[in-house]
Amino acid sequence: MRDFKGAFDDEGNEIGDGAPDNPGSILYQVPTRTGQKDNYNLGVGFSITWSEPLDKELQKKCKEAAAANIALMQQQVANKRLDFEIARLKNCGELMKQGISFHPKSPYYKVCADVVVRDVTYIKPHVHSIPSSSPSPSQTSTLQSLDSDPSALLGAPLQIKSSIPSP
Repeated sequence: MRDFKGAFDDEGNEIGDGAPDNPGSILYQVPTRTGQKDNYNLGVGFSITWSEPLDKELQKKCKEAAAANIALMQQQVANKRLDFEIARLKNCGELMKQGISFHPKSPYYKVCADVVVRDVTYIKPHVHSIPSSSPSPSQTSTLQSLDSDPSALLGAPLQIKSSIPSP
């Protein structure tokens, strides 16, 4: 890195300016004898390794632990699947009881397609009308004498027991 150019002194001669004149440029080459010759080599090799564990008991325990861990993960997946299916069954059943379902052409229809609701004891709220019939005067006196409960006037069949013992 030489610095001979770039600035001038008081007499006009060229002097260095503090910056390299040709940074990164090759300034000259010096031939150097290395003694290297062309060399061609072809090598074919084969390698084999045999490894035998010294502690087979430890290897056996490791395999058992891995198998137990795999079984645990499979059981967790099965539990989550069961939880999902029970939730699906419960929700689909409740919706079917209420008369709610997907349209058969809906892609979600098959979600609840295999759910069956049997022996439904749920009764939808409803109202019955009871026709009123007016009893005859003789029935009114009989009914009043047998029972003073107003529910007897609703028209329910009455059973009259005889107080006289039969021979």
